[in-house]
Amino acid sequence: MVELSYQTQVQVQPEQIDGLGHVNNVVYLQWVEQVAWQHSQALGLDLAAYQRLDAAMVAREHQLIYKAACFAGQVIELRTWIGQRDLLNLYRHYQFVRCHDQVTVFEGVTRWVCIKLSSGRPTRMPPAFQQAYGVVS
Repeated sequence: MVELSYQTQVQVQPEQIDGLGHVNNVVYLQWVEQVAWQHSQALGLDLAAYQRLDAAMVAREHQLIYKAACFAGQVIELRTWIGQRDLLNLYRHYQFVRCHDQVTVFEGVTRWVCIKLSSGRPTRMPPAFQQAYGVVS
C-alpha cells in the first residue's frame, strides 16, 4: 500500500531567524521542499530514480499560508500528504506544527508536474511514479 503521508521534525536554527526575530518566510518554503523530497525518497523516488526514468516532479505553483511565528530552538513537525493526482499532476499538502503547543504555524499546497528530464517538457508519469504516488489511471 502506498503511504500518501509523511512527517518529520526540524529544530529552528538561529540562522533561520530574520530581522524581525522569527523564522524568515523563505525558510518555510525550504521546509516545503525538504519534506516533499524526503517523502519522495521514502517512496523510492530519489534523484537516481529520476535520472534513470528520465522524469521528475517539479513545482508548478505554491499556495503558502503563514499562520503563526516560529522562534529559534523550537521544534517544528513538518507534515505532508498527497491529495488530488492524475497522470501529469499531483497536489501535495503541508501542515507545520509547533511541537510544544501543537499550534499550526503554516499550511500550504504545491502543484507538482511531471516532466521529461531530457527535454524539460511535461509528460505523463512513468509507471514507477504512478505506483509510488498512488495514481489511478
